[in-house]
Amino acid sequence: MRTNTTKAKLHEGKVVFGGIVTRYAPDTVEILGALGYDFVMIDCEHGPADLDQVEHMVRAAESFGITPIARIPDHSEQTILRFLDRGLQGIIVPHVNTGEQAAAVARAARYYPDGYRGVAIGRAHDYGIGVSRNEATAWINSQVLVIPMVEDIEAVNNLDDILQVAGADVLHVAPSDLGQSLGNPGAAEVRRVMSEVIPRIRAGGKFVGVGGNSPADPAGVAEFIRQ
Repeated sequence: MRTNTTKAKLHEGKVVFGGIVTRYAPDTVEILGALGYDFVMIDCEHGPADLDQVEHMVRAAESFGITPIARIPDHSEQTILRFLDRGLQGIIVPHVNTGEQAAAVARAARYYPDGYRGVAIGRAHDYGIGVSRNEATAWINSQVLVIPMVEDIEAVNNLDDILQVAGADVLHVAPSDLGQSLGNPGAAEVRRVMSEVIPRIRAGGKFVGVGGNSPADPAGVAEFIRQ
């Protein structure tokens, strides 16, 4: 069974860095691993990759020691199940706006006793070779990264409730849709809101994710990392 090295580094207090792949590009996944990135985010919300293609990119990630994570298209139980069964070690989940939604996502991503993800032994479980079902599901529960996105003003308003969800590991603050939900006020106002949200997430005991273009200048990204 594979260790989620990105999750381990987060719990060691380290900052982790990843690259995004927006279409079927296993060679790009391998290059990101060879360059030393911690994780790859396969964008299946806006990108066209299907489940078979995701599985091949997961294999590419595994072969180069980089954590495979996907931004999935929605937060339905079936979507979460089918993506994680490809062997992904994390999911980034769009438009999670309430504590109830965050809790449902966290439960759908984990097996009993932490959730209700359906069990079908496959590549995510080393095909059950040399490991029992209970051992495999317990290991996956401990390794999976569940990453709700804070990208709507509704999520900001409900942030305290979302922070109470034990199974939400990282909250990813996304500027584009957040700005849209604020009425497209301009980059400075979006950045101000993000600068208020990020310390609240850290104070709530969660890890924070931001995109490398949010804000677009390196100094702004560095400031968010310091926060």
